[in-house]
Amino acid sequence: MKNKSFADQKVPVAPGGEVHQEAGGDVPVLTTQQGVRISDDQNSLRIGSRGPGALEDLHFREKLFHFDHERIPERVVHARGYGAHGYFEAYESLSDVTAADPFQKKGRKTPAFVRFSTVAGNKGSVDLARDVRGFAVKLYTQEGNWDIVGNNIPVFFIQDAIKFPDLIHAAKQEPDSDFPQAQTAHDNFWDFISLMPEAMHMVMWIMSDRAIPRSFRFMEGFGVHTFRFVNAKGKSTFVKFHWKPKLGMQSVVWNEAVKINGADPDFHRRDLWNAIQSGEFPEWELGVQLFDQAFADSFDFDVLDATKLIPEELVPVRRVGRLVLDRCVDNFFAETEQAAFCTNNIIPGVDFSNDPLLQGRNFSYLDTQLKRLGGPNFTHIPINAPKCPMHHFQQDGHMAMHNPKGRANYEPNSWGSAEGGPRECPETGFRSFPAEEAGRKERVRSETFADHYSQARQFYISQTETEQRHMAEALVFELSKVQQPAIRTRVVSHLLNIDDGLAGAVCKGLGLREKPKPAPAARKTRRDLEISPALSILLNRADTFRGRKVGALVTDGVDRKLVDALRRALKKEGAMLEIVAPTVGGVEASDGSRLEADEKIGGGPSVVYDAVAILPSKEGGEEIAGMAPARDFVADAFAHAKFIAYSDGAAPLFEKAGVVSDLDDGCVKLTVAGAGAFVQTCRKLRFWEREQNAG
Repeated sequence: MKNKSFADQKVPVAPGGEVHQEAGGDVPVLTTQQGVRISDDQNSLRIGSRGPGALEDLHFREKLFHFDHERIPERVVHARGYGAHGYFEAYESLSDVTAADPFQKKGRKTPAFVRFSTVAGNKGSVDLARDVRGFAVKLYTQEGNWDIVGNNIPVFFIQDAIKFPDLIHAAKQEPDSDFPQAQTAHDNFWDFISLMPEAMHMVMWIMSDRAIPRSFRFMEGFGVHTFRFVNAKGKSTFVKFHWKPKLGMQSVVWNEAVKINGADPDFHRRDLWNAIQSGEFPEWELGVQLFDQAFADSFDFDVLDATKLIPEELVPVRRVGRLVLDRCVDNFFAETEQAAFCTNNIIPGVDFSNDPLLQGRNFSYLDTQLKRLGGPNFTHIPINAPKCPMHHFQQDGHMAMHNPKGRANYEPNSWGSAEGGPRECPETGFRSFPAEEAGRKERVRSETFADHYSQARQFYISQTETEQRHMAEALVFELSKVQQPAIRTRVVSHLLNIDDGLAGAVCKGLGLREKPKPAPAARKTRRDLEISPALSILLNRADTFRGRKVGALVTDGVDRKLVDALRRALKKEGAMLEIVAPTVGGVEASDGSRLEADEKIGGGPSVVYDAVAILPSKEGGEEIAGMAPARDFVADAFAHAKFIAYSDGAAPLFEKAGVVSDLDDGCVKLTVAGAGAFVQTCRKLRFWEREQNAG
């Protein structure tokens, strides 16, 4: 009888462990790659329900290890990024709360490198995808590199890092079809989300306009987790990090984002590059929320839960320094692409909390860089190397650029100081904060993490009516791309625990015949949390048009005095004017002078500008009224609630674009004397009343 191959043999399964009986049929038991059955795939192993992660967690380590190594050499997440050099300057000494080097002296400047990114898309995706934005800051301090690896949203989808591979697998393109790219509008993502109530707070943020920022320069950044500051005496203070843009926050609307991606998929990259090259250096202020153990114990939510935030009205953000980006990279690959950020890169004066997501990231990021950059010597790459002295006994390995000199490559050794190499320094070396930990070693989620809806509701009710409308529209769009009705219904069942009006708007937009029952909640949604104005973009608009750009659509015969007056007013504001003309060769102005063009109509659509000016001559207006790109220029600017300046010659174009009867207070007839007033009006950034009236 012919022997069966191993592959043909039926391998016995331990009694009681064959399958789980579920409504959908027999489901195999989840195992490790070694075949060990998994009892809990929802929680990593920790010491006590709120304690630190355990290094022996074999399932977590294998799961994250494999996930980190899925792609070569592109980042698994945050693949599409853009970076720049700069510095951090302290406003004051914080030596009373931290021994961290950048904060020891007022005015101290610390070199910095910052990388912005999208999360879900691959390296070749577009800039204006609806997505979380990475905001990673590397500070080259005098005591080593400190990486603040954050996002433009202060919370996250999950509470435990063991779920990160599942989250990203669900968010990325589906593995059989390999699409959709850089989008969450598909079944896998929303199926996962609908089964993870802890994600609902983050869902509110990514469905808001925070997920489609106008520019890196106009978005906030957050450290996400709770960290510790530790002063020279060993006293610990909890801290959360915030980056506040000097130019204020600004986002786009969805229709605009879609069109920008078509017109310029590198829009954010180009914006950052051009700003720095022109000397308009982007700036953010570093803010810290400082609180002690007593506050942590009394706070309504757990400060170790990455799906929660601390409202700024409860713990004010103290602005302690500024981040300035003043130099573009010399080579994108050598610097931006090879930049390696690790949450575990901290310096004396900074320490971790027991946040289970942070604990997992500390393992994952180092492992990721090892694989992506080819080995353990990625710190030999200049962009990752510290700028302070560095001495150790680590040697060899793939692509080692330098090795310790001398005979000693171990410690302790008995050789003298000349040959023996570096020694540890108990007095000034890094020490972990000696937090006391106790508890059972188990896989468990703390009961203090159980409220999944209250802060989601707080975020939603803190938005303006315009922002709430955008959130409902975003949810309808995303869920309309979901093919399975049951998934849509499950998501709405969660929304009912957040806000009835929001759930109703989504139900109506999806055409659901009736609302489902609210999803079961581990904790009842609190209705007493106060509105937090700091959570709204529109309520925190900076009263400036600085750093923005106006596109002026012109033709032959344009009034040169109008153009010059507008340019002067914008320059005074710190803004820019770009000329858009029928040809890139420019136009002949009314005074016979030549006006050079920055863009050709169609190549410079209104979506890439913050406001527009329609300034054709009478004859020119009639001519371009027959051009589709010119009509789109006006129609899109109007539909996207932008401020519009115009001259008499614009009338035919307005009529053909279908907006002549709808002119409102956001449309201003431009005069030489009134150019400054128009620019001041543009400080509001959008004329949202137009959108509201259209709705």
